[in-house]
Amino acid sequence: MYKIINFPKIHDSRGNLSFMEYPIHLPFEMKRVFWTYDVPGGESRGGHAYFEQEEVIIALSGSFDVVITNQNGTIDKITLNRSYFGLYIPPCTWRNMENFSTNSLGLHICSSLFEEDDYLRNFDKYLNAPE
Repeated sequence: MYKIINFPKIHDSRGNLSFMEYPIHLPFEMKRVFWTYDVPGGESRGGHAYFEQEEVIIALSGSFDVVITNQNGTIDKITLNRSYFGLYIPPCTWRNMENFSTNSLGLHICSSLFEEDDYLRNFDKYLNAPE
């Protein structure tokens, strides 16, 4: 099940600082990081699940929604808009990101290296996959 992870927030008059450490804040060892930015208005990203990979998504700047479609067909929408919390997404979770604000920056922290075979890109197969 997905969950929000609250990262430490150190307040300072010069600006705030947040950080993450494994295994204190991250439930997996980081193997890959990528980021999304300059997403045009009305566009969406994602539209897949991973068979094995775990992921934490953080809105470092701006905001966007992560839409999770559960295998029973229910939909959850999580708005990410603070850089001191992230959304943990376990394997076999269908997600897409939408509603990107201007200058939004999304950081994706992954438990595995890129592997095309780990992607589940067919929504019907996802809905019918064993949970």
